[in-house]
Amino acid sequence: MKMFITRIVLAARKFRQWFLAQITFGFLNLLKLLPADPAIRFADWLVRKIGPITGRHKLMLVNLANAFPEKTEEERLDIALASWGHMGRLAAEYVFLDRLFDFDPEAKTAGRIEVSGIPIFLDLRDNPRPFIVFTAHTGNFELLPVAGSAFGLNVTVMFRPPNNPYIAEKVFNFRSARMGKLVPSHAGSSFALARQLEAGKGIGVLVDQKFQKGLMTNFFGNPVQTNPLLAKLVRQFDCEVYPARCIRLPNNRYRLEIEPRIDIPRTSTGAIDVQATGQLLNDKVESWVRQHPEQWLWYHDRWNIKHSIKR
Repeated sequence: MKMFITRIVLAARKFRQWFLAQITFGFLNLLKLLPADPAIRFADWLVRKIGPITGRHKLMLVNLANAFPEKTEEERLDIALASWGHMGRLAAEYVFLDRLFDFDPEAKTAGRIEVSGIPIFLDLRDNPRPFIVFTAHTGNFELLPVAGSAFGLNVTVMFRPPNNPYIAEKVFNFRSARMGKLVPSHAGSSFALARQLEAGKGIGVLVDQKFQKGLMTNFFGNPVQTNPLLAKLVRQFDCEVYPARCIRLPNNRYRLEIEPRIDIPRTSTGAIDVQATGQLLNDKVESWVRQHPEQWLWYHDRWNIKHSIKR
């Protein structure tokens, strides 16, 4: 009897995941019927309406209160609503990703995409060596590996698949066709990334995700757990590290930036300081988020602060 009930529960969960995936795919397919700009604006408007009635909205406001205690409640609410709109745009942009990336270094007029740091892209491409590019969930971060592929960079990107297996499969197939080699985040992903660096190639990682049993560091003055993977890979392969990000511009335009190589902290003996490196990554992401707070994903529990507000 217990086994029968378990099967019923698993079947119900599987059906729920399938049903949610069909709703998601149906919405995205409807967006395809519109031109890119109206579709992106519509998604922004819609998610601004839906987001505040979800349970995640409370967490978003708590996160903002802890990150920006100097701002008024109204200012934080404005950021939260804009952040929901940003998530709506991110979903719609997925549909039009091929059409959005129109960067042409030879073009005389600016397109939808502008790129800062082109000499760095070209140097990494033309002088192969192991390197790490790190970014965060700011702007349309999905455009960064698309840009790398467009410049001919051989970069392996680690990503976290959605929890829904039906959506995860669709997303993986979509990304694989546009972003080069992908490594889903799981127990063995660090070995896959290490093999790429060992072969003298580049990898891309997101560094603003919560990591259970990670390094105890600070982010916006609050304690967080940070993944030590990047620091450990640098320690093992002595590879270069570059920050990169996407910034949304007015009128559905984007700026992709790859910044100069950063100096990784070392101990007095010359070894890579893993703890200080984790803090360095957080500080860089925090500086990005402070510049454009509405373009970061505030709805996830980065701090694991149990919905309490810092006093």
